[in-house]
Amino acid sequence: MPSNEIPDIAFAARVSVEQVEEGHELAPKFDEHGLIPCVTTSADSGEVLMLGYMNAEALKRTIATGEAHYFSRSRGVLWHKGATSGLVQKVVELRIDDDQDAVWLRVRIPGEASCHVGYRSCFYRSVPVGPGDAKRVLKFEEHAKTFDPRQVYGDAPNPTRL
Repeated sequence: MPSNEIPDIAFAARVSVEQVEEGHELAPKFDEHGLIPCVTTSADSGEVLMLGYMNAEALKRTIATGEAHYFSRSRGVLWHKGATSGLVQKVVELRIDDDQDAVWLRVRIPGEASCHVGYRSCFYRSVPVGPGDAKRVLKFEEHAKTFDPRQVYGDAPNPTRL
């Protein structure tokens, strides 16, 4: 499929709670910005890899190609995950939640890395919870990067990340 061609995937109109919650029609609810959140996990380990957002085109392309597509809120563009890095997310399963306003992807990735920083998961740090100091120190749960992002993406800083 040419990159500028939108796949012919139809979304049903949302007509009733019963249709959305108990029916067989795909009727996603996008937010006021035209986006739907997507949690992506490893198909093998179940580990949460990332949280992204999809617009209608990204969801349609993901369904049609079996590869994860997202909408980058910081850059304002459609994004085929792994197109630059080669770490393409192959969709094993796509689920939509009960009221069809969130997506869950289970994926496999060559090289087993998903984070642009070089870690396996974008959730590579934890925040201490419970009693303690007001200022919390993040704890690294992954101690080694899976790849060197400078080799994959180059040395240019990404100003949209700040």
